[in-house]
Amino acid sequence: MAATGACLLPPGVSPAPRLRGRASAAPSSDQNPRLSSSLTRGCAVSKQQAPSALTGTTIPRTRPVGEHGRRYEKSTSYRGWSAPFMEDVELESGPDRVKRFFDHAKDLARPDGGPPRWFSPLECGSRLEKSPLLLYLPGIDGTGAGLTSHHKKLGKIFDIWCLHIPVMDRTSFRDLVKMIERTIKSENYRSPNRPIYLVGESLGGCLALAVAARNPDIDLLLILANPATSFDKSQIQALLPLLELMPEQLQLTYPFILSFMAGDPSRKFKASTEEGLAPQRTVEELSKDLLTMSSHVSVLADILPKETLLWKLQMLKSASAYSNSRIHDVNAQTLLLTSAKDWLLPSQAEGARLNNALQRSHIRKFEDCGHYLFLEDDFDLVTIIKRVGFYRRGKCLEYVSDYLPPTPAEYRKVYESNRWFNEITGPVMLSTLEDGRIVRGLDGIPSEGPVLYVGYHMLLGLELVPLVTGFMNERNILLRGIAHPMIFENYEKGQTVEPEYFDNYRIMGAVPVSGTNLFKLLSSKSHVLLYPGGMREALHRKGEEYKLIWPEQSEFVRMAIKFGAKIVPFGTVGEDDFGEVFFDYDDQMKIPYFRNWIQQLTENSGKVRSNATGEVANQDVHLPWIRPKVPGRFYFCFGKPIETAGRREELKDREKCHELYLQIKSEVESCMVYLREKRESDPYRSIFSRLMYQATHNSASKKIPTFEL
Repeated sequence: MAATGACLLPPGVSPAPRLRGRASAAPSSDQNPRLSSSLTRGCAVSKQQAPSALTGTTIPRTRPVGEHGRRYEKSTSYRGWSAPFMEDVELESGPDRVKRFFDHAKDLARPDGGPPRWFSPLECGSRLEKSPLLLYLPGIDGTGAGLTSHHKKLGKIFDIWCLHIPVMDRTSFRDLVKMIERTIKSENYRSPNRPIYLVGESLGGCLALAVAARNPDIDLLLILANPATSFDKSQIQALLPLLELMPEQLQLTYPFILSFMAGDPSRKFKASTEEGLAPQRTVEELSKDLLTMSSHVSVLADILPKETLLWKLQMLKSASAYSNSRIHDVNAQTLLLTSAKDWLLPSQAEGARLNNALQRSHIRKFEDCGHYLFLEDDFDLVTIIKRVGFYRRGKCLEYVSDYLPPTPAEYRKVYESNRWFNEITGPVMLSTLEDGRIVRGLDGIPSEGPVLYVGYHMLLGLELVPLVTGFMNERNILLRGIAHPMIFENYEKGQTVEPEYFDNYRIMGAVPVSGTNLFKLLSSKSHVLLYPGGMREALHRKGEEYKLIWPEQSEFVRMAIKFGAKIVPFGTVGEDDFGEVFFDYDDQMKIPYFRNWIQQLTENSGKVRSNATGEVANQDVHLPWIRPKVPGRFYFCFGKPIETAGRREELKDREKCHELYLQIKSEVESCMVYLREKRESDPYRSIFSRLMYQATHNSASKKIPTFEL
C-alpha cells in the first residue's frame, strides 16, 4: 500500500415513542417524570426514523458538458449518491444564535416542579441508520438549550437527548452524576455496540468527566467545551460574597453574564471592516446587537434567579474538585474545545493541562471565541467533529462506512483556505480520451467508480491541494486518499506539526493505508487516490525529483481486478520550479540531534510496510530542508484509463498481474516525460507571466493558457 501526504429510561421501556421528556428519577423525587406541558417548543412529542440524512446536494457546474463534447454523468463516488456532499444546513449568525437560545430557554425555564430530565429537540429530524446517542450536558443555565442552533445539523447524524435542570431544582452534583450514569448504563444495555457521546460545556464538562471516570467499561466519547475544572482558578469566585450581599432588585450580574454571551465586540468590528462596511454602519450594527442583548436580561433573570445562581456557583466548586480528583481514571476518547478569550475561566491553560492528563485526548483551540462556544458566530460543532475524525457508529472507527462527506459550505471553506496555493501553482490539468488524444481538463476521467488513480507523489505532497480541489471543482468527484497513519494518530505532545494541520485531509475523506480500507473503498465504488511510492517518494533525497520509488512487487493490481476498477495512471511535475532539497534525510542522519529527532518522530507516527524490504521500506518521518525558488507552475497528466473488468482470471496469475503493474508504472513515467518536455514551451510557466495575463485580461478566475497540445 501507499501513503499520501507526506443514555434514563426504566428497564423494559421501549425507546420508540419520542416523549416531550425522558425523565430520570432524580433523588428523593416522586414527581411525574415527563416534562410538563409548558415545555412544548423544541421538545419532541414523537420522532420516527427517517431515511438517511446524507442526501446528495449537487453543486451546479459551470460546464454541464465537457470542453470536448463529453457529457458528464453525476458522480457516484460515495455510495451511489448523486454527489459527494452531505445536505447543507445553514447555521445562524452569532446574535441570531443568542436570540434563539433565549427564545428556547424562556419556554424551558417555566416552573413545573419536576426533577431533572431528558428531552429530544423537535429540530432533530432524520438521522443516519444506527446513529450514536448524544447526551448534551448544559452549563450553569441548566436549560439544555445550549445546542439549539446546532440541533438541525447534529440531528442528521446523532440521536440527541438534552439534559434539562429546572430552575428551582436543587439536585446535587453527585446526584446529577448518578442520574446520567443510570442513563448511559440503560442505553448501553439496550445497544451495547452503539457509542454514547457526552457533550458538556462548563459545568456539563465536569459532569461528563465524572461520569466517564466512574464508567470506564462503557464506550463513551466526550466533547468538552471550556470545562469548569479550572473553577478554583477563576475570578468568578470573587463574585460569590458580593452576590450573597446584593439585593435581588439590584442584580448587576446578568448584564455581566450577557456580555460574555455576546462574544468579543472587537471580533464583530473586525468582521464588519473586512466586509467593507462603513464605520457608521458598523457602529449601527454593534448598537443593534447591544440593544438585542439587553432585552434578554429578564429571561436570564428567570433562568438564574439569585438563589439559583448562588446554588450553581457553589455547585461548580464541588464539581471541579470531584472531577479533578478522578481525572486519571478517565480513559474515554475526549475532544477538548478551548477558547482564548474566555474571561470567565482560564480555559486554554486548563485545556492544555487536561490534554496532558487525559489518556486519549484531542484538543482544538479557538483564538477569537469566548466562554459560550456554542453561541459563537461561525462555530460549527459538526464540522469540528468531522475535522478531528471523531465520529463513529460502532465500537471501532470505520474510516469508510463512518465517513461523513463535507457539505458544500464545508468544502468551500476548505477550498478558500487553499485558494492562495492554487493561485500560486496555476495548475494545468490534462487527461487522455478513449481515442488516445490528450486534452486540457478532466474530460478523460471516468465518471463511474470504482476508479483507482495511481501516480507520482511530489515532494512534500505539494500536488494534493490542486489535485483534490481540481477534481471537485471540475468534475464533482471526491478523491479518497490512502494516507499515512500519522494523519490519524493521536497528537503527540512535543511534535512540531500541530494537530489542525491534517484536518482538511480528514474532512476530504483520507483513510489510513491498509488493504482493508482499499478493499472497502473499491467495494463502495469510490474514486481512490493511491501513491505506491508513499512517504519515501514524497520525502525524497537530493537529486531524486521525478524518480519513481515504487515497491518491486505490485500491491494494488489484484485488488483493482477483483472489483473491476478502472486504473488511471498519472504524472505530476513542477516541484523543481518551487524549491530544491539541500539538506535531506542522509544529511540529517549524520547529525546525532536530527537522528534522534527522526527516530522519535517515526516511532510516534507508526510505520508503513514494516515487513517490506528495499527502498520503500525505509519511510522514516523527517522534514527535508528546501531552498525556495521563484514559483513556476504545476502540471498534471492523466493517462488513458486501464480497464480491469472481465480480467478476474488474471488474479491467479501473479506474472500477468506484475506485467500490468509495470505497465502502470511505465505510463506514469511517460506522463511525466511528456509534461517535462511540453512545459518548456509554456509561455505562462512563470508566476510573473501568469500575473500579467490576469491583469491584462481583467479576470483572476479565467483559465490561463498553456502550451499547445
